Amino acid sequence: MSHTVLAELVANVLKVTAKAGDTVEPDDILVILESMKMEIPVLAEVAGTVTELKVTEGEVVRDGDPIAVIDPK
Repeated sequence: MSHTVLAELVANVLKVTAKAGDTVEPDDILVILESMKMEIPVLAEVAGTVTELKVTEGEVVRDGDPIAVIDPK
């Protein structure tokens, strides 16, 4: 069963550091958000393979928006 990483605040997508097919461990950085001039890393919550990134650089995300889908190990 896939795990979806969600945004926890309204922010701009500053940088996408992961891509589909990447193997990640908990606390690996998937995306860096920017809000109120602060950079906020979005971390993988489970180990597995990134199957889909739902955001692109420059996009605005809102609280609860999906950021990435991970297929757990």
